[in-house]
Amino acid sequence: MIEKVSTRCTIFEFEGNKKMEKSFRVFFIYGWILAMIAFPACAQKKGNEITLGAYTAPREAYQAIIPFFQKYWQGKTGKPIEVKQSYLGSGAQARAIVGGFEADLAALSLESDIEVIQKAGLIKNDWRKNNSLGMVTRSIVILAVRAGNPKNIHDWQDLAKPGIEILTPNPKSSGGAMWNILALYGAAQRGKVPGYEASSQGARNLLKDVFKNVTVLDKGARESIINFEKGIGDVVITYESEVLVGKKSGQNYEAVTPSSTILIETPLAVVDGYAGPHGALAPAQGFRDFLWSREAQKIFADFGLRPVNPEVAAEVSSQFPAPADLWTVGNLGGWGQVIPGIFGPGGIFTAVMEEIEKEK
Repeated sequence: MIEKVSTRCTIFEFEGNKKMEKSFRVFFIYGWILAMIAFPACAQKKGNEITLGAYTAPREAYQAIIPFFQKYWQGKTGKPIEVKQSYLGSGAQARAIVGGFEADLAALSLESDIEVIQKAGLIKNDWRKNNSLGMVTRSIVILAVRAGNPKNIHDWQDLAKPGIEILTPNPKSSGGAMWNILALYGAAQRGKVPGYEASSQGARNLLKDVFKNVTVLDKGARESIINFEKGIGDVVITYESEVLVGKKSGQNYEAVTPSSTILIETPLAVVDGYAGPHGALAPAQGFRDFLWSREAQKIFADFGLRPVNPEVAAEVSSQFPAPADLWTVGNLGGWGQVIPGIFGPGGIFTAVMEEIEKEK
């Protein structure tokens, strides 16, 4: 359950256990309890350590950035700083923080997950108050297909063809899953998916046709790409960064950028409800600010994440393809409408999945 354990409580990662796939609730509670048992000293902050609670996809990027921040912080303050790390699906991480996991910073996939922590009274600062409105990286939703693209998958409509085996995470635990669903839904609603009318009903029909072909709903985006790398499925819907980093590491699959897709914007906030009592507010704010620096943003780009720093974004623009139709969650009404309207108990995606289950 805990992939890495350091006696100094430096890295603790919740990556899940294959035997616990059938119940995310069991996975979350069990993992949270184990973390509290394994790291009882983690709650005893001394001001020279901070804890980052993040979603899974940018794990390697943060691990590459942290040593540079530590060097910067010691040079600035004369004091060493220890950075602990925890990685979960975005929704699961938000619930863990609200439930008592005392992260000093939350780096999540969705703005709405940050708002969950804020509504619990743990984020009291105006986390959107900077040039990028609190967002630390960007990405887009794309597809990864097998080498040579044997199934001829070139855009969203191809995912609805009979016999296609699709991997995508579960929106109950993964922010990446929500982005994937919104990318499908929004592209069809905008009239960019041949065979599906430009309407809410057309978008609903696409979701149903595609999710009939989904063979595995993983806990997070990282689990989806790992399963794909193990040979499961024909295509994975995922963050652009997951595919770019996989290819860079030698994975033999191809990236397919849909003609219409959503711009992913990922937020970061200081959880001052924890950082304050820990005496860690200054280093937590320092780490937050460092992540918007030129140095950190270039590292994010190296790991396939689109920078929010305009200068760095311009420098690395050739690394990232420009979709013909790129849009944001605001085009769907924003998270305030999307969460209840698509993912809520009576939401469109919820109803689609209930229909698919009944028809099996």
